[in-house]
Parts: sequence; structure tokens; C-alpha cells
Amino acid sequence: MKKVLVPLPDYGFDPTEAAIPWLLLTAKGYDVQFATPGGYSSMADLRMLRGEGLGIWKWLLQARADAVVACHQMSNSEAFCNPLKYSDIRTDDFDALLLPGGHDKGMRVYLESSLLQQAVSRFFIRQKPVAAICHGVVLAARSKDPVTGLSVLYDYKTTALLASQERTAWQLTRAWLKDYYLTYPITVQAEVSGVLREPGQFLSGPLPLLRDDPRHLEKGFTVQDRHYLSARWPGDVYRFSAEFIKMLG
Repeated sequence: MKKVLVPLPDYGFDPTEAAIPWLLLTAKGYDVQFATPGGYSSMADLRMLRGEGLGIWKWLLQARADAVVACHQMSNSEAFCNPLKYSDIRTDDFDALLLPGGHDKGMRVYLESSLLQQAVSRFFIRQKPVAAICHGVVLAARSKDPVTGLSVLYDYKTTALLASQERTAWQLTRAWLKDYYLTYPITVQAEVSGVLREPGQFLSGPLPLLRDDPRHLEKGFTVQDRHYLSARWPGDVYRFSAEFIKMLG
């Protein structure tokens, strides 16, 4: 049974980007294990789960019902309730790595963790499958090859949350949510593009208007380059999960 590691922050991960891959991976028999900063159970971004404070845009921005149900199931699983500490991650214990995203400020602990960045680097060096979606790509971008000092993504093609998506969500809600949708002043796309060898390695894909689902994977968009897979937002998550499962064989 192949083991997949999913690191998470203490609070703030996107429920769709973590729970839908977990649901589909475990349905295929993969052993999904979690890791958090202190080895305590993580908690998803409650605003995404409940839609609180999203105002008239709740229908557009909140996690869909399928993701909410999957997140509750995942949160009650034995593996989720007994995560590793970041400091206890051993690359040899896992066959693949999955990096979910999330935009709540609680994600900064995850995105800025030197322990996670070192772990991501080891997965890349050993060319084990790595899948990153949305802000998860930022964690990959910040992870450096110890020999070159460059990002592990330097020579890879990738996608990530688009600047247009990030700014639109912020513009729609900033009157009452302030900078909730801006995890950092710099956009995800700008930071990720900045570590690549050439700007053309960042692929935006088609206009992200519709979310995919199990019967309409074509609505999602992913980029695979060798052992690395990336996607932009929760609307790509079913295709992202399906492509990752193919990579795992």
C-alpha cells in the first residue's frame, strides 16, 4: 500500500483542496497520513466550510457541499486525528507528497516552515511524486535545492492560483473582510513565477470560471512535469486528484 503524506497547518487549510484528494486517494486504497506543526489535529478554514461572512458571494466562494461532507469525514479519520509533527517527517516513509492550499493567514505557519521546505526539497531530489494546488505551490516554490540554492521548481513547468483569481476574490469582499483573501501582499502567481528559470514555465490555463466534478474533469486544469503535478484552485481538484492517482500508478 503506497503512503501519501499531506502536511497541514494548525488552522486554515482549504477544505476542498485537502479533503477531495483524501477521499479519492483513500477510496483507491492509498494510505494517507498527515503532519502538522505540533502533531495535533488541524482545522480547516471555517469560513470556507460554513460560508460565514462571505455575504452575497457565499454561493461562489464557499466550499461546495461535496467538499464539506468529505472534510467532515476526513476530520474524523484516525490518520487525521493522529498526525505526525513536521519535525518527525521522514521522506523514506512515504511514496508521495500532496500539498493543499488555503488563503487564511493561518496558512503562513505551513508556508513558512523551514522543516516543510526541507521535506519538500527531499521529495524533489528523490523524484517522488509531488502534487501541489493553489497556495501549496508557494510552499514548493520556497523549497530550495541544497546544492544549487535555487527553488526546486526552478526548472519545472507549473501553475498555481492566478493573480486574477486572488485579486477578484479580494475585490469582491474587501469592504468587510479586508485582506482575508490576500495571504501575502504579493500574489501567489507573482511569487511562484519569480522563482522559475523562465516566465513561460508558468501556465495559466483556460479561464477558471467553472468548477470540475467527477463527471466533468475537463473543466479542471492541471500541469504535470515529470514527477510534479500542480493545479490552481478548488475548481481543479477532481482532475488534480485523478491525475495524481495516475501518477501513483
